[in-house]
Amino acid sequence: MAQDDDHEHPRDDHDGPPGDGARRGNPALTSRAAILAVVVCAIALSLAYPVREYIAQRQEIAELEHKERVAQKQVEELAQRKQRLGDKSYIEREATRRLHYCKPGVKCYIVLDGTGGNGRQARQGGPEAKPPWYQTLWRSVESADKAR
Repeated sequence: MAQDDDHEHPRDDHDGPPGDGARRGNPALTSRAAILAVVVCAIALSLAYPVREYIAQRQEIAELEHKERVAQKQVEELAQRKQRLGDKSYIEREATRRLHYCKPGVKCYIVLDGTGGNGRQARQGGPEAKPPWYQTLWRSVESADKAR
């Protein structure tokens, strides 16, 4: 019976033209792989530009958010400065400190000790300091008047 079983399946892997099975299996797989590769490439190419634009827009958004934070910080600083400038006592302190203004009836003193007002030591034994601008201006006016 073993022989009968072999004869029941008249088709054998070796039946038919040689190489027919190999030719039929590989081209179908190769054409499917080629079609799949083309589809994958088409999808990748169609998504490349939008993804690049998305990344560029995200970077631009991050830069704009940073600029917004910087501008908001400046606005807060200016609002604080505006509030200080609205305070009369702050204005009086700044006028006294920067411009040496004094209120009427108050005696103000300016001590000239050669430190220049900034706590720096006066130069000793070196060349003389440059005179104030108004002295230089007045000297130029006097020298121009003598030339006549």
